[in-house]
Amino acid sequence: VQLQASGGGLVQAGGSLTLACAASERTLSKYAMAWFRQAPGKEREFVAAVSWSGATTAYADSVKGRSTISRDNDKNTVYLQMNSLKYEDTAVYYCAGRTFYSGNLYDGYDKWGQGTLVTVSS
Repeated sequence: VQLQASGGGLVQAGGSLTLACAASERTLSKYAMAWFRQAPGKEREFVAAVSWSGATTAYADSVKGRSTISRDNDKNTVYLQMNSLKYEDTAVYYCAGRTFYSGNLYDGYDKWGQGTLVTVSS
């Protein structure tokens, strides 16, 4: 199973971006998927997650209210729309999936994409 993230780029502070993550198999559509990010010199951190149905979502406090995670299981794709971007949102964003059930949306993912770089200029 492969995850292909896209949509990163350079954006001015206050701008918006939508990241997409396409899974190579429908297996991941049965389970929660998430976005994490890793800024330079920092550890990877949770950003947002969505349950397999899309009915339940979770967000890190740092992006809550500015970001929306969603998924299209017919396309095996999860999205992260980010608005009002801040300099501190600069990071490599990774999508994550898993091949087992867990009620915890915040961690426990075993499939990872290659990452897409988001750079926010101040």
